[in-house]
Amino acid sequence: MVDSAQRFVEHPGGVAMGNTFFQKVYCLDSGFHTGEENMAIDRELMASFLDGRFQRRFGRESCLWRFYGWNPCAITIGYNQDISGIDTLKCHTEGIDVVRRPTGGRAVFHAEEFTYSFFADSEEQNSELYWMVHAVIQLALEELGILAGFCRSTLSRSQGVAVPEGVSCFTASARYELQVGGRKLVGSAQRRNRHVLLQHGSLPLSARHKELCRFIAHADGGVFEEIRDAMERKTTSLEEILGYVPEYGSLVELMCSAAGKLHGVEAVKLHPCDLSDILEHQEDLIH
Repeated sequence: MVDSAQRFVEHPGGVAMGNTFFQKVYCLDSGFHTGEENMAIDRELMASFLDGRFQRRFGRESCLWRFYGWNPCAITIGYNQDISGIDTLKCHTEGIDVVRRPTGGRAVFHAEEFTYSFFADSEEQNSELYWMVHAVIQLALEELGILAGFCRSTLSRSQGVAVPEGVSCFTASARYELQVGGRKLVGSAQRRNRHVLLQHGSLPLSARHKELCRFIAHADGGVFEEIRDAMERKTTSLEEILGYVPEYGSLVELMCSAAGKLHGVEAVKLHPCDLSDILEHQEDLIH
């Protein structure tokens, strides 16, 4: 039997990739934080790649995966997204953070989900790294018995005036994102500054991510039903597929293993204190 990792030696588009993206793979489990804290951590980690601190400490051919959750629940919007599409007053009333991501894309409701961030200093094209990240997630999902496939289409964007459905990340799929039974399972977004790439992604544990439709501004009864139906048709979650919610810690282990496996190395787990100089403004995380 062919080892599952060998299936990724060839890029789905036919480009030979091999296990040569990164020689060192690091993983950081930073636990659960507020929306502002989570985005601040990612900005500081990206800054450490831009100024070379991470590479000097851990090597030039290295990458970093960060795994985390949200407490309280939060809505993030894309870097260039119009926040007026979200009912921020209702979010505030229900104790839901609303924050802007440093990455692009559309809004995501982060409730009962497993979230990742990926950082690398690489000259590889964005699309190649986008595929690689989702190939790692695909390997991890296989260990749960989930056979997820790559989306083949490119992201479709609404023309003209934005419609409420276009506010949600999970109602549109981009090439190389993962789907099961034709329904999107992982939503991701990127940002590149020079050679440094940050990629965010959400893996819903339950169907709660679909509650985003409750917080879209100016959604009357008909529009609300349309958005809710689109979320039901186009998205899914681990609980809907497996019938149970995997433990957060188990997913961290599966992702670390898959990240190393794809590159033919053993991923190294970091503790937040290993990054104390990089995350110097995140005292609660370090200690």
